[in-house]
Amino acid sequence: MTIVRYLTMIAEFNREGGIPHNMSTTFHEDAPNPADTPAEARVRKILELLGFCGQFLHFNGGGRSGQASILCMIAKNGNEISQQELRLHFELKPGSLSEILSKMEMAGLIERTKNPEDRRQLFVRLTPEGAGRARREQEKRVAFRREAFAALSEEEQDQLLSSLKKVRATWKELHD
Repeated sequence: MTIVRYLTMIAEFNREGGIPHNMSTTFHEDAPNPADTPAEARVRKILELLGFCGQFLHFNGGGRSGQASILCMIAKNGNEISQQELRLHFELKPGSLSEILSKMEMAGLIERTKNPEDRRQLFVRLTPEGAGRARREQEKRVAFRREAFAALSEEEQDQLLSSLKKVRATWKELHD
């Protein structure tokens, strides 16, 4: 199975209603551009399918730095972490992280306390409700990882992994 075929299968899964309620269940393929060469059409299709996969992961993983990801990170660190560590891990501006944490605090998911040894430093701790939500989110993520590539054999998964590493390296070079 090719990577493009696998990504197409993910799109078909989407059309069949396999996407959770918080993500659009409509996948619109770009209309082919008649001026494209076969190579350009192939690259356009790959980028379109990678875009779908990125959107799927964003909406189902709470985004890269959304509340769900932050809850899981705190839980993985023994239910407490410094605000500075969170900021560095998620590469967020202090104000952006503070806004997200304020919303989480108002929702009763976290508590923030000052470090008694350094009053400038804040610790973020999960409340019981936050710990429960983090546990459920982690269970969803484990279940997704278990099923996400079930359509591929181990050999095909290794091929996909190798190909994606090459693409990532190329894209990093293009960005530098």
